[in-house]
Amino acid sequence: MAKNKVVKRPAAAEIAILTVLWDRGELAVPEIWEALKDERGTGYTTILKQLQVMETKGLVSAEKKRRPYVYRAEVPEDGTKRRLLDDFANSVFGGSLSNLAMKALSHGRPSRKELEEIRKLLDKLEKQK
Repeated sequence: MAKNKVVKRPAAAEIAILTVLWDRGELAVPEIWEALKDERGTGYTTILKQLQVMETKGLVSAEKKRRPYVYRAEVPEDGTKRRLLDDFANSVFGGSLSNLAMKALSHGRPSRKELEEIRKLLDKLEKQK
């Protein structure tokens, strides 16, 4: 990522694009559009424009030596999700991660596998204390 670019928090539509890039790696616009068109009903030119804006924000970069341009995420998945979660927890739950977790778990029905993963995480956190 270029040093002169200011990294901003991604908007919801930008997060959708970043998620595709994090999951699949470097992709051309048609491949990103194909991944998002059914889920979001977003047009091809809208995806292209969003990618151009994201590039100016430093969220993605493009290989422009060939067509179509190939885009890649320039922000790390874990750090980006952590910042977004912290922002959400602070603005909605007064900074309480336990309140956020309890609300999330009581809202839906976690699968058996998800519950096992949560238990493992809790055990790990207990051992660290």
